[in-house]
Formats: sequence, structure tokens, C-alpha cells
Amino acid sequence: HPAHGGDISRQDLIDNVNKVDADVLFFSGDQVYDHNRHYAAWLKFGRDFGDIIKDRPTVCLPDDHDVGQPNLWGESGKISTLSGAADGGYSQPGVYVQEVERAQTSHLPDPVDPHKIGQGIGVYFTNLNWGNIDFAILEDRKFKTGPAGRVPKQGPRPDHIRNPEYNPASVDVEGAVLLGERQLDFIEDWAADWTDADMKVALSQTIFCGGAHIHGTANGRLHADMDSNGWPQTGRNRALEELRKAFAFHYAGDQHLATIFHHGIDEYRDSIWSFCVPSIANLYLRWWEPVEPGENREPGAPEYTGDSLDGFANKVTNYAAANPEAKPAGNLLNTRAAGFGIVRFNTKSRDITMECWPRNVDVTDPEAKQYPGWPLTISQFDNYSPPSWGELGEMTFDVKDPVVQLVDASTKEVLYTVRVAGTKFTPGAPEGKSFVVMVGQDAPETVVAENAKVGGEPVSVTLK
Repeated sequence: HPAHGGDISRQDLIDNVNKVDADVLFFSGDQVYDHNRHYAAWLKFGRDFGDIIKDRPTVCLPDDHDVGQPNLWGESGKISTLSGAADGGYSQPGVYVQEVERAQTSHLPDPVDPHKIGQGIGVYFTNLNWGNIDFAILEDRKFKTGPAGRVPKQGPRPDHIRNPEYNPASVDVEGAVLLGERQLDFIEDWAADWTDADMKVALSQTIFCGGAHIHGTANGRLHADMDSNGWPQTGRNRALEELRKAFAFHYAGDQHLATIFHHGIDEYRDSIWSFCVPSIANLYLRWWEPVEPGENREPGAPEYTGDSLDGFANKVTNYAAANPEAKPAGNLLNTRAAGFGIVRFNTKSRDITMECWPRNVDVTDPEAKQYPGWPLTISQFDNYSPPSWGELGEMTFDVKDPVVQLVDASTKEVLYTVRVAGTKFTPGAPEGKSFVVMVGQDAPETVVAENAKVGGEPVSVTLK
């Protein structure tokens, strides 16, 4: 996430990407911070990163500054007329936005649903399967509703809430959209299709919560920020409900502040994990500092970690935050919590290891330290493992790594689909419900249980 800092050398990043020999590069937004000259700034981005882009698959997602505005609620391509664009839509002409997206995304696989939005602007949401990891590439701001005129203004600007009496439920207004039906339909289909896939990852501009409490300076506390994907809450929950069906891990940027969250919908930690990377040039600061210490923290973990509510009363559990110093010394990046993320996906063990590094370090130097809380390793299966769930009977298969799907026997809704690791799997599931379990080598095609319940008998499954 480049964000600002046009003249700062990128050489340390190039060197570290080469040292870890990254397989895929992900630029999560704001590759360009010049609101009037996209091409000049885009060519500079290419010169800065060309050394590593030239021989690695690269995903870059245009965000608000790339399309020439401070924040973005795309609202399906409407024309924005408000300064700051909080009324929804685009400030620059549609042809400008089309050119930005052509420059940054035309190398991606074709969009899964290519219908254009307003002003002739296209879409690029799609999936990229690389090394048996299936990446869903999302546009989390393309269809998102603008708050101005829909949510009563409760702060210095329409998208910032500063009001001690504020009721989070009041801003979850009827009809407000986050990902839009088309992307939700895509995620639902993607979650069930495990062709050539061992693991699923969502890539988008930013994470599904309000990931910071303090903006700009150490006394800039906000109650809530509608530019985050914590709002609208109903849309946020729908996105997480679809992503967890695939045990998807979420990798994103934009907050300027690096964080790891385990998201909750109905209970804490009942959905996916996200890693938000820091900006590589972080001149606008944010902090994750809940007023009350988090509950159920890991032993010895900082008070800002643990179970908490974000500014929209979304359930989140923080495991790490690279908070800047309260008074950074000038604009030197090493005091401003700038840096970059590395995620290592092990398709055999199904482990996911998150690393978060400051700028101007050598990641191969044993003395180099990551930000507090990193590295952290989770399992792919942690992305949908609610604490309240029990276990169905253990399943043993005569083939390696089959695909297993659980379908609610009464509603016929898919609970989840996943490729298991090895020849044994114990499916998690909620108590008090019955499930149809389907299994197959690459797709769930054979019913192996009609009425599986928590605490059921072990099952031996023959597929050959």
C-alpha cells in the first residue's frame, strides 16, 4: 500500500522481495497519489517496482487516490458532486476512471461478470488461481453506498462520526450496500469451487471492520469511520458470511495501520482472519486503541488486543497492531509504522504465516525485528471455526485431500466447502442441526451422510 512518499527510495522493498523470493506481488491500493496525473505517477510506480514486477505475477487494485479522490464510495458509477465524494460515486470523469482501471487491472484474468456500471466504468472482480491457491480479487468500493445524505452527519465530515451519544445501529441504514449482489454471488460460487485449489484467499482494498480508532494525530479519536468496511454493518456481515464458507483468509491494506483481526458476526471469532498491511510511506497516521482493554487476550498480550467492538459495534478480535509512536520524530518513516507484509501459504500443512516488517531492514538478518505481534501462524481451518461449534464424527477417506461440503439438511443452505488436508477430517458444525455431507475428489458430488450431527459416529468414505 504505497500511500504518499513519492520521493522516498523503494530499494529496500525491492531487495527484500528478492531475498524472500516472493511468488506473487500484491499492491492493495493507492499505487498513485497524484490526483490529476495518473499516467505520470503510474509510470513512476512502474519504474520504482519494475525490477520485481517483471518476473512475478502482480495483482494491483486501484483505490480512492488512484482514481483521483480522497475517499471512494463507488455507488455503481454515479457522478459525485460533493467535495470529498462522500455522496457516493466518482469525482473524476468516467473516462478517467476507465483509464486508471485499464492501466492497473487489464492484465488480470477476465472479470467473472463483465457488465459495466454507470459512466461506462468496467469491473475487474475475478479470481486468480496460482500455485493451487485461489485468490478472489474483490472491489470493495465499486458498489459501496456513500454516507452523505443517508446517514445523519455526526462529526466534522459526513463519513466521520464524533458523537459520544452515537448509536451504531442507527447508521446501518436500510438499502446501504457494501460489496453489491454481483460480487456476493461471485464469492458464493467461488467458495464452492475447489478445482486445482488447496487454499482460498480474498484480496481487496481494505478489511471488513473499522480497523482504527485514532486518525491523523494522537488526539484524533473518532467514534467511527464510514470509509472503512465496518460500514454498513449488514453489508459487512454478508461479505464475511460468504467468505467464511470458503475458509478464506483476507489480505488487504488502506488503513495505513497494520493489524491482524479475527472477525466475528454473531459471536467473537466465528468468521475469517484478516491481515491489513501498513503503508510503505506512512505520512497520515492511525492507531488501534480501544477505550476499554480487549477481553480474552492472549497471556502477556498488549491491552489493545483481544475481543472488542469496532466503532460500528462489529465483533473483532485483535491479535496485532503496528501502532505508531504518539509523537513521531518528523517525517522519518522508521518512526511512522510504515512497512510491508509477507504472507506464507503452506499448501501441504495448510498453515498461513503473517509477517509484518518495518522499512529499511534486511528481512534475512536474524537481528531484524518485525512489528509487535508478528509473525503469527494460523491454520486455514481457523477461518471458520466458531467457539460454540462441536464436531461431527471423524471422516477417513481412501483418497488424499478430497473436497468436503456441509449442507444444512433443513434449509438446504451450504455451510461451507473445503479441500481437506490428507485422508482424515473432523468437520466442525453447530450443535442442534443436521447436515448432509457431500464429498468428492474435486467437487462435492457424493452424499456420504444424510443426517450428520455433532457427536456423531466416525465415517469411512470410499471414493475410488
